[in-house]
Amino acid sequence: MTNRAQAALAAVFLTAPLFAGPVAAQDSPAAPVPQIAAEAPAVSSPVAPAAPAVDVPAAAAPAGPSGTDAALAEPANDAPAAQALPPAEPLTRQEKLAQTARDAAAKAVKFLRDGGPSIWAIAALSVITLALILWKIWRLALIGAWSRGKAGRAVEAYERGETSAALAFVKGRIGIRSRVVATALTALSTLPEDRAREETARVAKLHLGSAATGLGALELIATIAPLLGLLGTVLGMIAAFQALQAAGSRADPALLAGGIWEALLTTAAGMAVAIPASAALTWFEAVISRIRRDIEDSATRLFVAAEPAELKLAAE
Repeated sequence: MTNRAQAALAAVFLTAPLFAGPVAAQDSPAAPVPQIAAEAPAVSSPVAPAAPAVDVPAAAAPAGPSGTDAALAEPANDAPAAQALPPAEPLTRQEKLAQTARDAAAKAVKFLRDGGPSIWAIAALSVITLALILWKIWRLALIGAWSRGKAGRAVEAYERGETSAALAFVKGRIGIRSRVVATALTALSTLPEDRAREETARVAKLHLGSAATGLGALELIATIAPLLGLLGTVLGMIAAFQALQAAGSRADPALLAGGIWEALLTTAAGMAVAIPASAALTWFEAVISRIRRDIEDSATRLFVAAEPAELKLAAE
């Protein structure tokens, strides 16, 4: 009983502030004591002091971050600064082409530096070869190398006896076949047959020679480009073996291998120039040969279709 009374008194002192308001309103200070004493066995001494201890940090928490909370809050403030940079915008088509052109130019300059003096001569020949091929294609197209319709129609009209219609087909045209046919028709109408043949042959040779202009340069390039490549390779091999000899017993095989592959660049470059030049030369010669065959066929048909001149008798 004594222990229970002491526990009840302790509970009264601890809970007195909570009940101060209601007790003052009722103006009966003695009434609460017997009621609390009756309920005293239900109250335990460890529970009563625990309630204020829990409420104090909860009320003080909003006052501001401290300790662990402050340490956790600092990275949150620095998070935007630690974010990665936004990805770069994709390159446009013009920028990609410009980048590709710069890369190709850098590789070409490195190739020229590694190849030595011979590679510069081969590079100049490559530019000349490309210019000659393009110019020759334009020239052959201009003289009607791939067009023979009007000349064929003129020959057919003359074989039918329509001389004026035949001249109308080829008059004023710049094609090589049309010019030769027009010359032959004019010569047949104004000159004897033998002289007409000579005039036709002269004009045909003149135009065929003009059509073959530039083929000699292509043939020369196709011949000397591989030789320049071989010359560069030999010079590079000489330099590589000289470096190997200077190194003596400390020679590095990688040094010799590097000199050899750099020397072989000139041979590859010379073949790369000679092969297109040779192929273009063969093609142009085939085109000119076909023009020559067409001219010879047209001239022969014209002279065969021409009316023979009257032969004078010896007695006359």
